[in-house]
Amino acid sequence: MDIIPLPAFRDNYIWLLRTGHDAAVVDPGDAEVVENHLAEQGLALRAVLLTHHHADHVGGVGELLGRHRVPVFGPAGESIAGVDHPVKEGDEVALPGFPLRFTVLDVPGHTAGHVAYRAPGLIFPGDTLFSAGCGRLLGGTAAQLFASLERLAALPEDTALYCAHEYTLANLAFAHAAEPHNPARDEYAAACAARRAHGLPTLPSTIGLERRVNPFLRVREPGVIDAVARHSGQTPAGPEACFAALRRWKDTF
Repeated sequence: MDIIPLPAFRDNYIWLLRTGHDAAVVDPGDAEVVENHLAEQGLALRAVLLTHHHADHVGGVGELLGRHRVPVFGPAGESIAGVDHPVKEGDEVALPGFPLRFTVLDVPGHTAGHVAYRAPGLIFPGDTLFSAGCGRLLGGTAAQLFASLERLAALPEDTALYCAHEYTLANLAFAHAAEPHNPARDEYAAACAARRAHGLPTLPSTIGLERRVNPFLRVREPGVIDAVARHSGQTPAGPEACFAALRRWKDTF
């Protein structure tokens, strides 16, 4: 199976899964981008996966359904037009024509009903976890997002992370402020800058890499705690408090 990033809008990725002539898409905010690729490659759309309700992730669903009669999987806790297979924690998703099955994880925080789709060796986290960053709080709580990130960070380190936005360089700039001394992060930043200079995606990342470079997964590290304390004027009481302060800081960075 191939997983192909389809750039959309300014910085979205619609992830297209391909096996033979069959395709599925994750978070198709723009139908035209998907349709163009299907036509160019001679692919048949078989399914749509949605992580949450924001327009840049679901805006193309209606148009796609006008041309393709396919199942649409989406979070049971959110109201999304076109979803005919609502999913929640622990559900399994079998895509027509594909050999793998996805397990649904509830990962609220960015939105209250956000889900992720995990298969062996990979995950589509939507806007919950980005490379070197995480989503804003747009319906969920800091406590929810902290718990969701803790859960994702506990996945096997070789799990490929197919995030929904090309935010990596901007996130790394904040990561430098949030943890000034992190050689692994600096090495990663240089590699990502080189990829973007050649028009290449920085994604997918991996869970293991994010544990080393992403400050939102490193809220127990002394360097992150010290940076948060200097910025806020108060030492956080624990990892969750450090995360909440870090997320507030990032909102105005």
